[in-house]
Amino acid sequence: MRRLVMAMVPMCALLPVGSSAQEYRLSARLAAAKALTCEFTNRAMGTWTKAGTTEVETKRVPLTLGFEAVDADGGTAVVVGPFGPSDIIVRLSTGTLHFVQSYREGPLYTTSIFPSETREGKLKAVHTRHEYTEVSLPGYTSRPEQSYGECTILK
Repeated sequence: MRRLVMAMVPMCALLPVGSSAQEYRLSARLAAAKALTCEFTNRAMGTWTKAGTTEVETKRVPLTLGFEAVDADGGTAVVVGPFGPSDIIVRLSTGTLHFVQSYREGPLYTTSIFPSETREGKLKAVHTRHEYTEVSLPGYTSRPEQSYGECTILK
């Protein structure tokens, strides 16, 4: 019995720190997800001042995104947002589902959904927009933004 225990100790060191049965269950659900909806409520927006320093503004700005036809193995999905559907890239990495949308015009949008619940059935998520234009127009992304919220697996 002592030999069995001694043989298992090194194997326990290979387990991720802080992992739990629930994280593994949520990771498996994310890996198998085919459709999700995300609600983001708070946004941080960064900008550069005329003096060359940076500033961050935070405020409540609702944003809803849907992800359909998710194929984590094939690396494809469709995002449905304020401007309609668009084909995107999806990657599963250690239980976290990452959606990447790269525009030919320059912007890069990413959404990451983590295997951690905010509350029953809702998973922590972040949506980031890497974009910059000299002119800022209300209702359009013109500076780097990061939104925080939660997602629900629909199927």
